[in-house]
Amino acid sequence: MRLKKRIALLAIPLLLSVLSGCGGGNNNDAAATNAPTNSPSESKPAATTSAEPVTLRIAWWGGDTRHSYTQQVIDMYEAKYPNVTIEPEYASFDDYWKKLAPQAAANRLPDIVQMDISYINQYGSNGQLEDMKPYLNSQIQIGDVNENVLSTGVINEKQFGIPLGVNVLGFQYDPELLKKAGVDSIPDNWTWDQYKEIAMKGKSAGLYMDSSMAADVFFNYYLRTKGLALYNNDGSALGYEDDALFTDFFGMLSGLIKDGAVPSQDKLSQNKGVIEESDIVKGTGIGIWQWSNQYVALQIAVNRSMALAQMPGPDMSKGLYMQPSMYWSITSNSKVKEEAAKFVDFWINDPEANNLIKGERGVPISSKIKESVSSQLSDSGKQVFKFVADMEPTTSPMSPPVGSPEVVALLTDLAEQMNFGKIEPAAAATQFRKEANSILSSR
Repeated sequence: MRLKKRIALLAIPLLLSVLSGCGGGNNNDAAATNAPTNSPSESKPAATTSAEPVTLRIAWWGGDTRHSYTQQVIDMYEAKYPNVTIEPEYASFDDYWKKLAPQAAANRLPDIVQMDISYINQYGSNGQLEDMKPYLNSQIQIGDVNENVLSTGVINEKQFGIPLGVNVLGFQYDPELLKKAGVDSIPDNWTWDQYKEIAMKGKSAGLYMDSSMAADVFFNYYLRTKGLALYNNDGSALGYEDDALFTDFFGMLSGLIKDGAVPSQDKLSQNKGVIEESDIVKGTGIGIWQWSNQYVALQIAVNRSMALAQMPGPDMSKGLYMQPSMYWSITSNSKVKEEAAKFVDFWINDPEANNLIKGERGVPISSKIKESVSSQLSDSGKQVFKFVADMEPTTSPMSPPVGSPEVVALLTDLAEQMNFGKIEPAAAATQFRKEANSILSSR
């Protein structure tokens, strides 16, 4: 409780926009589910450390629910290790990165930072993150962690982050509103054409289908269903040659907005990611596209029965990828790296801590913790665990290259211009190719 008193709570919107995740350099394409776990086969307690007073700074982004239980985990850790004092810093997603950049430039990053898949390559390659391999199976036990999940934090053979959980994409919707649109259920193995048909039925019933799709995440999924990716293998250029793929995908999204099946870009821009202001919560939208770990918070906000549907196809199994929800990374400027690693281990492997976390940062990476937490979950949490387990056999992990944040920003801006009707998809495809390749080739 003492820490809570020294925290000034920020007004932080719950992040609705899904986080970036794109193919390219440093990809790990092996299926995640069936790979062997790391050695040693038995987890050992984290290495003991000095009882000398230690202060750890830790930073993360998220909404109020995440802040609340993270603080409880910190309180639990400090009670177990009275010599450790943890100073938390947190913000909304956008504000988090605005705050982290100058700290990195001044070599004053917190000891532990929550890292996103779209930034880990950049921060790691800039020498701002510690290689955590020396701490594995020492301060951080990984005996119950799937090798392919763990490898999503590896860049150039260095472990720059430990995944906090895994996610898969899907459509999260209200079955009753779907029926109001005249559709009994989302078809198994549904297609993009069926998605558009349902969206138009929703419009006829006075409902929006969704709140559109995050440009980079879902365009990359679409490309993967075609056997391609947003980035090439070494991350030096885009991973597709035919701009008709860009035109087809974004023409579909902007067309649904033009038809009134999805809110206008003006309305989407006003939301700012505040979940309580979204159409799905207000009962004016059928569903939303996002990562599986965001389902529980959405269910709480909606407070009605919800359901999860897989991504449209064809070739959904080729397109779907498993993404770490986020990582804990230890920064290079930390003076207490072993103590930081010990807290990361507590987060990954402590059953009581994970009873508080309940998979909010993704389905736990430890198989033992995943099993122990399962019985503690809410109905919506159980839905998420089952959904991820069902999708795991068809997914593969991946990480985007250096320069991807700028490419994502470029693509997001062009998508908004298309949605506003300020640029045609074909012209946007040409501009995106020219500017994105320039960004990537200069890295």
